[in-house]
Amino acid sequence: MSKLNKSRREWLDALSATGSVRFVTDEALQVANAHGWNGIPLWFRSSSCPFKKGRGFWDISAYVNGETAPLPAPPSVIGLKGGANAPTPAPAVESAPASPVMQMAGAEARIVPEKMDGYVKWGHHKTVATILASGEFYPGYVTGLSGNGKTTMIMQAAADANREIYRVNITAQTDEDDLIGGFRLLNGDTVWVDGPAVVAAKKGAILLLDEIDLGGPALMCLQPLLEGNGIFVKKTGEYVVPAAGFNIFATANTKGKGDETGSFAHTGIMNEAMLDRFPVTLEQPYATEATEKKILKGKCQKFGVDVNAEENFIADLVAWANNIRKSYEVGASTEIITTRRLESIMKAFAIFGDHGKAIEMGISRFDEQTKADMLKLYEKISGERATATIEEVNDLTQSARVNLNVPYAAKEEAKAHGAKWDDVERTWYTTGENYAENKDFFDGFAPTASQENTNACPW
Repeated sequence: MSKLNKSRREWLDALSATGSVRFVTDEALQVANAHGWNGIPLWFRSSSCPFKKGRGFWDISAYVNGETAPLPAPPSVIGLKGGANAPTPAPAVESAPASPVMQMAGAEARIVPEKMDGYVKWGHHKTVATILASGEFYPGYVTGLSGNGKTTMIMQAAADANREIYRVNITAQTDEDDLIGGFRLLNGDTVWVDGPAVVAAKKGAILLLDEIDLGGPALMCLQPLLEGNGIFVKKTGEYVVPAAGFNIFATANTKGKGDETGSFAHTGIMNEAMLDRFPVTLEQPYATEATEKKILKGKCQKFGVDVNAEENFIADLVAWANNIRKSYEVGASTEIITTRRLESIMKAFAIFGDHGKAIEMGISRFDEQTKADMLKLYEKISGERATATIEEVNDLTQSARVNLNVPYAAKEEAKAHGAKWDDVERTWYTTGENYAENKDFFDGFAPTASQENTNACPW
């Protein structure tokens, strides 16, 4: 057995430790799983293996008895008389055992995420958490503009549930090998390494496909898993049935129908059959101003910034970003300020201690004209501060009625704060007096003064 390298001897020792010398495929797989191998080693499955006696059957008695296993003659001498001219094989090179880290490839994150200090649960966080808590297989497709917390929301829901999640960032180059698995060269041996989709299925974990709309046709290999069914691994012949708790979430900046704005380059039109396998699409907007203030206050605490001292700065940043987003929505601006960019501005302030410098650094990626326009808008908002618009200041607390732009997802919270629905004007509103009492909340819904109207929805 002197011609066997270290890793091969370890495999044979693990087999012989069972007390048996003859094995079929299922028995060999049990040994592999018990000792941390990711399947039967390729060399052992090869038809040239001296211990292989037939398809799916091995006999290692020669190794156990200390005998020299017969070596098959190389193709170059097969048919020669007696095989006497067979060359002497070169001695095998010793190699180290497989590292546990190499049991899975292709995932950026493979553990239970850490809970973020100061994280604000908003948007669809409760929906995702409810899906995870149910234990049901119910894939979710989360879409929305960049930097509004889609991925963070899913990761934090997994953290709250103490669930393992495998995050894979999809690109145009992502292929079946990246997702399902492939052969890798390890310590001189070619071994099979499961991809993150297979690992997540086996462990009953969560598979997060980040930026799924950047992927190509190769993503169709996930169809069986998206149905909650088992998947046949073609290269190994293994059939993997997802363990209980397995689920899939995807994030994207589009709904899989491509992007005509040019903001999300390389996103494509996704296969309808794949999209249809996501039973729910969750549209993630940017947070309301009230929520975004809470997010920035949490970041202030993390970065060591005095929240009370920077109350006005936070309010100005949020109002400024919200105003730019409205301009983006109506096509008046081609750029947008994301929640993520606001967080980076707050971090820059923590580092440099200067509001203006922090904002300038935060918008440095934009062209000169856009930067000038954004700075001018911020100066106007920080000077007025009473409203989140670039219009003249109105004292809304003295208005008989204040109209509100309340999205459907926030209607219950708005009602709880005294807002009402005008079924004639088709808008939400409240009184100036109630606005004054709940100003911090209502400022997140673009309040504007209006004439009084009593066409309120009864609920």
